[in-house]
Amino acid sequence: MEYVTLGRTGRRVSRLGFGGATAGLKDYLRHFDPENPADADPIIAAIRRAYELGVNYYDTAAGYGAGASERIFGRGLDGIAPDSIFLATKVGPSGPDVIRRSLENSLTNLRRDWIDLLQLHGTVFSEEQMGYILRSGGLLDQLEQAREEGLIRHVGFTYEGQDRALYDLIDTGRFEVAQLQYNLLFQHPYDHRRGTGAMFELERRQMGIVTMRTTTSGIMQRWIQTVNPANTFDYTPAIIQFQLSNPLIDVALIGMRSIERVDANVALVNDTSGRMDLDEVHRHYV
Repeated sequence: MEYVTLGRTGRRVSRLGFGGATAGLKDYLRHFDPENPADADPIIAAIRRAYELGVNYYDTAAGYGAGASERIFGRGLDGIAPDSIFLATKVGPSGPDVIRRSLENSLTNLRRDWIDLLQLHGTVFSEEQMGYILRSGGLLDQLEQAREEGLIRHVGFTYEGQDRALYDLIDTGRFEVAQLQYNLLFQHPYDHRRGTGAMFELERRQMGIVTMRTTTSGIMQRWIQTVNPANTFDYTPAIIQFQLSNPLIDVALIGMRSIERVDANVALVNDTSGRMDLDEVHRHYV
């Protein structure tokens, strides 16, 4: 397994991270019920298999199935020493009291006394939400208070847009990790040719960079099947290798619902011969 240092957290983490959306969201990407043992048990086994193979980054959220994903992760990671993994969850941009209650519920769900990273969970944040986050006594202050109390070790946020609010969060200098949407289809956070995009700013500030929707959440695969129903080629390995070829990305998150998928994805991470030269990928002239 390939490991890197996650920004200024100083923690060594696996480049493959185990994503939690597919463990908690009902009927996400396919028919699935996290409360059905027939669906949940294979994910628990997959989490344990991933740990055996060296995956040490696990990312979930209170909002994934009203805690269902966290509970599955709690079962899968039960008995594993907390210091041997990096466990992250998320809380929505609600009031301070709601954040504290959400964190306490997350700790119960995850069967932990503390977690490594608590992230503000956002797709995009409105101006009003940014006010809740940044004001004195607001959400960011509450996250830092939880860190001072030893309930969490690091503070981060997740974001899917590329608007002003993203850069305002970065500019606070108070977040240690950012999780962004980035993949073969959505490359806005990293403009390789121009050296612009949020990832470059995160790197300058020594923030850990984690990416979500690594395999495009199935969008590319469904599109290919739509335009060419006879296609049998699996593009997913190439999509994953594209992600891992980006030198600024610390962790690429992938949801995995079976031991077989874990084995396949770990093999991809270990096969560095599949990495791409992004200069060549983006070259316009012969």
